[in-house]
Amino acid sequence: MSTSEIHPRAAWRAAGLALLLAGCAGAGPAPSAAPSAAAAGLAAELAPPQRGRPVPAEALARGDRHVFPDGRGLPAGRGSVAQGAALYQAQCAACHGVDGRGLTAEELVGGVGSLASAEPEKTVGSYWPHASTLFDFIRRSMPLHAPGSLKADEVYALSAWLLHANGILPADAVLDATTLAAVRMPNRAGFVAVDDPRRPPP
Repeated sequence: MSTSEIHPRAAWRAAGLALLLAGCAGAGPAPSAAPSAAAAGLAAELAPPQRGRPVPAEALARGDRHVFPDGRGLPAGRGSVAQGAALYQAQCAACHGVDGRGLTAEELVGGVGSLASAEPEKTVGSYWPHASTLFDFIRRSMPLHAPGSLKADEVYALSAWLLHANGILPADAVLDATTLAAVRMPNRAGFVAVDDPRRPPP
């Protein structure tokens, strides 16, 4: 038999082996499909939860307002003690009491001279060092059911009444960016900087 001739039995074996290999290759998953599905599943597991909602631009603008102790950042506007008295009863008295001495919320009036006592009263008049802080807090956080809803004139008026109720401003006072920045609070020297050597250790 010449070298070019193939035995029939060997030919059948070769054909069977080829079919077997083809079957094994066809039975397996497509090389690219399995890794892609696995990667997608892993990505879904590791993805952060889709919660919350986008913050409206106007809400971001309300939060991006800063008032400094020297009055920088105070907006245009004005308000009187008399205007503030009426606004206080409508917007604040339900929580802080009709005279500002507390109800379901903290007292805002009184307490001068109590900070060194066993029961200090940290009110606007006794504790707060800057009138600008009062304005900033009211504008950002009050009233509790609708924070940020007050106009600048209303915040000036409420600040004026609270400062008058604490004996800091006269009854005919009117506040604006200039006059509010000039207010001298009773406890303005009661705070020290973090790196001040007079600051007691924690």
